[in-house]
Amino acid sequence: MRVTKFEHATLTLVDTGRTLIIDPGSFTAPLGELDGVVAIVITHEHADHWTPAHLDRILENFPGTPIFAPEGVAKAAAGYDVTVVHAGDVVEVEPFRLEFFGGRHAVIHESIPVVDNIGVLVNDDFYYPGDSYAIPEGRAVKLLAAPVGAPWLKIGEAMDFVLAVAPRRVFGTHDMTLSVAGRDMGRARLGWAAEQDGGELIELNPGDGTDI
Repeated sequence: MRVTKFEHATLTLVDTGRTLIIDPGSFTAPLGELDGVVAIVITHEHADHWTPAHLDRILENFPGTPIFAPEGVAKAAAGYDVTVVHAGDVVEVEPFRLEFFGGRHAVIHESIPVVDNIGVLVNDDFYYPGDSYAIPEGRAVKLLAAPVGAPWLKIGEAMDFVLAVAPRRVFGTHDMTLSVAGRDMGRARLGWAAEQDGGELIELNPGDGTDI
């Protein structure tokens, strides 16, 4: 399975010629040529994680692609056929097995409503929490996409999240609001956390990928 990072929080996973897209949002350039898109996962309703323009472009090329997301996305994207998922749900879209965790976005500020958010574990190997620190309890994660910069994120809490998940490898995502210096500092902190349990940091920039 090939995992590719794009700008900010957008990811693709490719296995046997079929593609899963996660969080195609407003800070991400239009995705290039894609093969066999079979599903889209949107972790929550904020625009940096989905836009109508991205969905329209994907669905034009791959009509009928199922969209899996929490209820808040279904309401925000009322013109799209969204399958609502909750923490604890498992969905099979060959060749991908999707298991969902969490349920709520991390708190930004008491004045800002907390929205629905789901983390997703793919094929028991790859985990991405969306905008949360939801932990996939009891799962041995081989590759973790860990948020490294956000209005809700404190780097010490992000480090604690990586320590709790204890992945074999981690890379930073959710990073378009950071300077290069801030991004690199955050990546180094995530790498330290992974190393405490024998894991390691891999540095992925937009368009870079790694295999599981």
